Amino acid sequence: MTFPKKARGYGYRLAPLTQAGTVLAVEATLAYTDVMSDATKQHRPQPLAEFMAATIFLTRLPIPWKGDWPDDLNRRALSWFPIVGCLIGAAGGLLYGALHAVGLAPLLAAIVTVAALTWLTGALHEDGLADVADGFGGGRDKDAKLSIMKDSRVGTYGSMALILAVLARVGVLATLADPRTVALALIGAHAFSRGLLPLVKLALPDARLKGVSADQGRPDSARALVALLIGFTLAATALNKLHLASGMISLLVMVVSAAAVWGVARLSKKQIGGVTGDVLGAGQQMAEIGFLLTLAAVIPASI
Repeated sequence: MTFPKKARGYGYRLAPLTQAGTVLAVEATLAYTDVMSDATKQHRPQPLAEFMAATIFLTRLPIPWKGDWPDDLNRRALSWFPIVGCLIGAAGGLLYGALHAVGLAPLLAAIVTVAALTWLTGALHEDGLADVADGFGGGRDKDAKLSIMKDSRVGTYGSMALILAVLARVGVLATLADPRTVALALIGAHAFSRGLLPLVKLALPDARLKGVSADQGRPDSARALVALLIGFTLAATALNKLHLASGMISLLVMVVSAAAVWGVARLSKKQIGGVTGDVLGAGQQMAEIGFLLTLAAVIPASI
């Protein structure tokens, strides 16, 4: 490349050109940086973001969140439900063990543990169970059922469902009594019951266009399968630590739990044509209770 004759030998005449090129280069670099910064914000480390989103949704822990909330984050977070459930169960097991260590009777320790777990989750699933019981029990048709389920008030059906659910969980923990057994039972039940929920969302359409379930979005089959496998693995590991008589007994516990949530899903399909956030909450409660009740029934035969 050659410069015009009048420019040769006169370096100062090139300065404006050089400065202009530098300015353009800087501006281009800044523009690229802004684009990459936006992309980074939108695509932050996915596992951490998904785990945080699942924890925020399933618990009332004050987890700070900075930046935008991607539109598909709730859907992606579904695959982390069993892991968060495992941590919730572990927290309950630690609390029960501490209460047992200070001499609290199994029944009282079980009551406090169930109450603490309800607080930790913000009664998210219990609320769903009560709404489903009221809606399905008192509604004449789909619209009436959905309207009742959206009502914040709790009716007779919902109250009875909550009472029975709490009694069942407290009774099982008090029956198991041993802190190690209780901890493993809670870990398995909370992990497996939440690992089933993405599969329910995948299998059934949303009964409402707006709501918790609809806002989360439909999970893809891969993420639903991953959640199921994680929940199964965590539950199987916990049950294996209990040294049950055979692997078939462990499988029976999980089959009953899965049958419970699937029964809720089928009933929901018949009653309102699909799934809602309340239905998912009710399904989790039934799966957890089915897991715990079956475990309490088979443990004496395995000893």
